[in-house]
Amino acid sequence: MPNLSASKKSMRQSLKAQTRNYKVRDELKKIMKDVLKLAKAGQIAEAEKLLPQAFSVIDTAMKKNIIHKNNAARKKSRLARAAVAVK
Repeated sequence: MPNLSASKKSMRQSLKAQTRNYKVRDELKKIMKDVLKLAKAGQIAEAEKLLPQAFSVIDTAMKKNIIHKNNAARKKSRLARAAVAVK
């Protein structure tokens, strides 16, 4: 545990940021899993309907510096390929 007041404040701030980041990261994982599950099941139309929403979540995570921009690009590419590959 920190002793200095500035360190205590820093810890409080990092815990709040961690909570916010977990929410975005959880949403990101959930929607990616949904798109991949639909693509594997052969429900291409539903997967393609979810793609813009998934891209939006990925871009939001990138904008908030939760994931790196190259990581975001890779995730978007893989989702798009998975949705099209089943066709």
